[in-house]
Amino acid sequence: MAVEAKPAARRAIIVGGSLGGLFTALLLRRSGWEVEVHERVTGDLSGRGAGIVTHPELFEVLARAGIARSEAEVGVAVSGRRVFRADGTLLGERALPQVLTAWGHLHGLLHQALPAGAYRSGRSLVRVEEAEDAVTAHFADGSTARGDLLVGADGIGSTVRAHTLPEVAPLYAGYVAWRGLVDEADLTQETRAALCDHFSFSLPPGEQMLGYPVAGEGRGGRRFNFVWYRPAAAGTDLRALLTDVDGLAQPLSIAPNRIRPEVIAGMRADARRLLAPPFAEVVERTAQPFLQAIQDLEAPRMALGRRTVILGDAAFVARPHVGMGVTKAAADADALARALEAHPHDLPAALSQFEAARLAFGRAVVRRARELGAYMQAQILTPHERALAERHRAPEAVMAETAVATGLAA
Repeated sequence: MAVEAKPAARRAIIVGGSLGGLFTALLLRRSGWEVEVHERVTGDLSGRGAGIVTHPELFEVLARAGIARSEAEVGVAVSGRRVFRADGTLLGERALPQVLTAWGHLHGLLHQALPAGAYRSGRSLVRVEEAEDAVTAHFADGSTARGDLLVGADGIGSTVRAHTLPEVAPLYAGYVAWRGLVDEADLTQETRAALCDHFSFSLPPGEQMLGYPVAGEGRGGRRFNFVWYRPAAAGTDLRALLTDVDGLAQPLSIAPNRIRPEVIAGMRADARRLLAPPFAEVVERTAQPFLQAIQDLEAPRMALGRRTVILGDAAFVARPHVGMGVTKAAADADALARALEAHPHDLPAALSQFEAARLAFGRAVVRRARELGAYMQAQILTPHERALAERHRAPEAVMAETAVATGLAA
């Protein structure tokens, strides 16, 4: 009797080796797909990124991806929130248990779970070519990858998205975030006692500083992550921050080691002048702070063809106030895997189901983040413009911003 041949496994080409790409690869592998992850950057990514706020859905997707870890293995638990006055005294606090982690720590957990041969670094996508029976990714080194499905998980500057939706581009929101990580062991005992078991805030006029503890690298001790939102009008203010050590003005991002020393020195001086002393110490002792221009991005579609789809920051970028970037990418990957399982022989139907499930969610997250960031965005307006903006804002948005500004919002 002839033995029936086993159907060939479907192959997914995943462009982008960050968290969204790794979640996608692990979930599709568990559904029987062969996967290839192609990352533009050469070398290990785990040292990149900063702090991450976790949500229950993130742990659920981790478990479905085959990474069953306790909260203690993924991150650091805090008991609640604190707000400090400029002189360092406590203004208020609230019990609100949360688990915080670091981008690099989570990336390491995901990367270790993926077979080494499935991850290829130094692969910069040039173009995507769809055919009736396959999709092909063409890379700058002349190599190609052919599969049944191509997933663009290549972030805010997505080449996959630009191939089909060149008109979709990030929009600068009018303010920046200084970010950084410092080992808790490098902080004084007084600062550790004030900050390192809580999600804490310092609120100088027109600005927002927040911070929380996160997992250390490898088996090392904990670190403290900070995010300092500061207004920077497009044009002269932003250009001054993004002009690098060689005098070249970068567009909307700058590598940390390219930030001019005088810019960092000015930021540290402002921290001593404006922030509660524990936060000023955190900034002073962070060896390499980095700068993030806050941007929004919304794609009108996530299914870009019969065999091409985008997810995570390639499709929607929400301002960090909602703390949803990583959880959103994980949930996108999970929704894609579920849709492909529901339609194993109809790829367009699967991509349509995925898009219907996640497009509205992405829009809602971006909208909510804009509401929470309106206070910071208003700092670059003239008094007249600010008054007009306040007059047209919904009452619920005002209430939400008040809660965030006092550090008491969830």
